[in-house]
Amino acid sequence: MANTPTQPPEHYYPRPPADDEISLVDITLILVRRWKMMAGVFVVIVLLALAYAMSMTDSYRYVSIYNVAERQPSGGAGVGVLESPESVVAKIDNYYFDVVTSELLEEKSLDKLSFETTAKAPDNVAFLTLASEATEEDAELVTEFHQKLLDTVKSDQDELLAKRRDALDQQLASTRESLEAAKQSTSESAAELVATYTAKVVDIEEKQAYLAEGNIQRVASQSQQPVGTGKALIMALAIVLGGMLAVMAAFLAEFAGTVRKASAHKD
Repeated sequence: MANTPTQPPEHYYPRPPADDEISLVDITLILVRRWKMMAGVFVVIVLLALAYAMSMTDSYRYVSIYNVAERQPSGGAGVGVLESPESVVAKIDNYYFDVVTSELLEEKSLDKLSFETTAKAPDNVAFLTLASEATEEDAELVTEFHQKLLDTVKSDQDELLAKRRDALDQQLASTRESLEAAKQSTSESAAELVATYTAKVVDIEEKQAYLAEGNIQRVASQSQQPVGTGKALIMALAIVLGGMLAVMAAFLAEFAGTVRKASAHKD
């Protein structure tokens, strides 16, 4: 019986020579041969990270809170504000920051502040916050900066509140005069006018009662824990990065050695 030649499958691809393959055993041997290099790379990376972490100075978050001036709420529900916190924050960002910073730099004979401050107005509340990130060495300067900003905001709000009170006082005086005149009137509509002016007097007095000054709740309160990238996180990342770079260095060194041997063999 004649032997029938076997044809390869249609999508047959020849297997590459065994020399082109690398097994787990080969990888392990490479790592074992290059362990000193790997250890050196790993130690250098970790020591550099340790030196950087030790040179870092912890930064803390300093927060101030200011309650804005209040008035009678529209609709009779919730808390009314004389000026919205968002409006106050806009004034801080566009004007007060520059003015207070210039004053403080001149007083302290500084070129610039070593920290940044942000003002925010949380949603649906009647207060705003100032926040800075700085080291404990700058805590006193941060406190002074926040205090000056808050004093400037409060002074502006007190002025608005005084104008509002003056306007209500004038309305109240005028309404009371009209009420007295209506009481002394003998016209048929006198009773109706008395009731109308009496209601207006009550409404104005309620508006006056609701008026409340803005107040500083907290000045540069320091966070309990440091903020930003911690030393422990830096060291953890250094260990991971050191291990990766050590393995890469071992394979690169093995590759370079193989290339040199191949070159020398050809020569």
